[in-house]
Amino acid sequence: MSKKEQYKQKMHAQLDEWEAEIDKFKAKASGASANVQLELNKEIHALKGKIDQVNIKLAELADASEDAWGSIKEGVDSAKDSLKAAISDAKAKFKK
Repeated sequence: MSKKEQYKQKMHAQLDEWEAEIDKFKAKASGASANVQLELNKEIHALKGKIDQVNIKLAELADASEDAWGSIKEGVDSAKDSLKAAISDAKAKFKK
């Protein structure tokens, strides 16, 4: 298996974990008051947007040649880091 394929598998596994985390946030939001629920749903929507961004970058990576995928990987990593930070921030908000 190529490094590109290994990287894609690793990223998809990480995205699956983060999507499961977002599902937990949804469950917590459903039990909150209306105002809190609205705020948490905005947060969830933003996280979903970031997941979409990572998926778009991964699609670009899948279309890249073996020689060119390294430069596209940087964009994927940047989107992933942004999502990771947003997930951490959301965890802190959802603990309140």
